[in-house]
Amino acid sequence: MKQSAVRHAARQFITHGAFVLSALGCAGAAHAAYPDQAIRIIVPYPAGGSTDLTARLLGQKVGEQLGQTVIVENRPGAGSNIGTNYVAKSKPDGYTLILATSTALAVNPSLYSNLPFNPQKDLAPIIMTSTMPNVLVVGNDSKARTLKELNTILKGPGGPYSYASAGSGTPSHLGGELYKRALGAPLVHVPYKGGAPALTDLIGGQTTFMIAVMPEAMPLVKDGKLRALAVSTKNRLPAYPDLPTINEAAIPGYELVAWYGILAPAGTPPAIVGTLNKAFDKALKDPEVARKMQDMGFEITGGPPDVLAQRMKIETPIWKDVIEKAGIKMD
Repeated sequence: MKQSAVRHAARQFITHGAFVLSALGCAGAAHAAYPDQAIRIIVPYPAGGSTDLTARLLGQKVGEQLGQTVIVENRPGAGSNIGTNYVAKSKPDGYTLILATSTALAVNPSLYSNLPFNPQKDLAPIIMTSTMPNVLVVGNDSKARTLKELNTILKGPGGPYSYASAGSGTPSHLGGELYKRALGAPLVHVPYKGGAPALTDLIGGQTTFMIAVMPEAMPLVKDGKLRALAVSTKNRLPAYPDLPTINEAAIPGYELVAWYGILAPAGTPPAIVGTLNKAFDKALKDPEVARKMQDMGFEITGGPPDVLAQRMKIETPIWKDVIEKAGIKMD
């Protein structure tokens, strides 16, 4: 073969090879684009609740931003462990997420001895979406008009007095145990199957007090059926500036706030976590989303993934201590 022919063949080979490499590079880039399919948000509770509604609100806005459908899928059961475990064991590709609560992320690891996942090891925080304040309420016929008066009653003759909860292991139960321990009074826990029946019996005088979520308790307070004595947040709530905190009124350091976050399976690429964090943070700042969440009783949080990661890290040992000292087990 002549030298010119060899050079021509070499040029063709190089050009063809470059084309192939370029095509492969484009295909790889297209494959790496995120998201290129529908995203699922797993809600570990039944449809219709505040967690479910929040997931659907955020999912719609995030889907609009990312140009993909966001599907909300309910996988309830076992105190939210079924849905949480499903996500923890899912492929870490950013297409399976969970809207989890503080119960799943900081309480259940100590409440269940055979939990098949570790939230801090098996889940990647994306964003802390919101918090849900609690309020300490008594029946409207109670002699206690302040928290200090209630504490005097609880420590005085005629006890032991009781507190109601939405069920064993729920935030209202653990909050009651935390209160009991700080107060040093022999309080009796009365668990119910949900917050509504617990509040009904509190109205009827069957129990002495309850630390309940604001959306369930405050309508009854406004109707004159219950009396609110204090909120469980560190600072007073702008919506209820006249209500003192438990921390300032009676028990320094007391705080009980349910919190919620979006997470993915551990090992999800940081770039995908970053994309999702920005999308959810923007959704939380949407006026329509913010208004609807606040109407449900949520306080908007948002921010970087570390906000949620730190909350998980800080609160897990706190609830471990409460659960162990109270001897609470759900297995």
